[in-house]
Amino acid sequence: MASTVTTERSARPGYGQLLRTKGAWTFLVPGFAARQPFAMLTISIVLLVRHTTGSYGAAGAAAAVTGVSMALFAPYSGRLADRYGQRAVLMPGVVLHTAAGLTLTVLALAHAPLWALFAAAVPTGASVPQVGPMVRARWGTRLKGSPLMSTAAAFESVTDELTFVVGPLLATALCTAITPSAGLVTEAALTLIGGLLFAAQRGTQPPVGPHAEPGEEAHARVSALRVPGVRVLIVTFLGIGAVFGGMQVSLAAFTESIGEPGLNGVLYGVFAAGNMLSGVICGAVAWKSSPRRRLMVGYTALALTTSALWTVHSVPLLAGLGLLVGMCIAPALITGYTLVEDLVPAGARTEAFTWLTGAVALGQAAAVTVAGQWEDRLWDGAGFLVPMAATVPALATIFALRSLLVARARNRTVARGVGHREPVTVD
Repeated sequence: MASTVTTERSARPGYGQLLRTKGAWTFLVPGFAARQPFAMLTISIVLLVRHTTGSYGAAGAAAAVTGVSMALFAPYSGRLADRYGQRAVLMPGVVLHTAAGLTLTVLALAHAPLWALFAAAVPTGASVPQVGPMVRARWGTRLKGSPLMSTAAAFESVTDELTFVVGPLLATALCTAITPSAGLVTEAALTLIGGLLFAAQRGTQPPVGPHAEPGEEAHARVSALRVPGVRVLIVTFLGIGAVFGGMQVSLAAFTESIGEPGLNGVLYGVFAAGNMLSGVICGAVAWKSSPRRRLMVGYTALALTTSALWTVHSVPLLAGLGLLVGMCIAPALITGYTLVEDLVPAGARTEAFTWLTGAVALGQAAAVTVAGQWEDRLWDGAGFLVPMAATVPALATIFALRSLLVARARNRTVARGVGHREPVTVD
């Protein structure tokens, strides 16, 4: 019997077995559509506002307000979903987001003053549905106690990478090939349709209230920020968000400066392809090294590749370097989410995931603002300095506080907030 258990644990469950989980496709398909707004929103706002105002600085500022609003409200959305149910949060949220996004579009096309765009950007960002963390929570409900949980974590990380590939590419293509407002309109439509379909899958959402497991409701009320490792990961994900934001603005400015705006989608596609490729590989590999070590190595590579971006001034070289930068992002993201699974108790994980999602949004917002200002005020290509300026300090933080990213510290840290916990086996 012991040898059988050992064999089962040593064999890594595959994606095929995971996707055969009963009910999985009912929330995966609408969930994928509903999580696109996070990846589409920033670039759609940048391209639309840049078109209507002629300024990357104004475009970056409007996108930044949206990102900051999203980052501030995302954790509260996660906590509300844990306490009252995902459907109760999603139903009004997607309607509000759709209305706010369309209002922002109309104001931009009407050449409204910048303060009016900011006013519309706040509810637009605050109401972005946190579907990614909700999907992860549903996997936890369906697979509780199953060895497939680690496979589900990898699958969701790959899905996040695919979202960052499809979303910006779709938004860029719509804005450049059809009309600058097409990206934001499509984003709003996907939010409404995908969000409502996802919310309708009531049978797979985690239980709340009297149906929750003993102690889970109390655990859900403990902020994930009480776990020190989560705070380190937030800084890490801020840097990753800055890479996305810096690349979006800087690639758009670069291709316009050389008179080839159509190449923006191509260059960003190459960057996204590297991201997606390494994401698929990382999700499929049975890693022997610890998540902390993988994060340190992967983030070092990310900081080094982003540090060279500002020196490149030709399309082929920028495409090649962008591919490498993209390939370095996925390992950092996947490992960060894996560490959440190790460091944070189940009752606080949805909130922890939303903190990381919000950190990416905040980093992206800050990056598009700074990159836009630098492109306007300094030289062509100055925005490429932003990813380096964000990832290097984040890397220093990881190395300085790496002791907080050890999984065995979880029980000691969480115990201060939730009291006694049942001992569990950690593989």
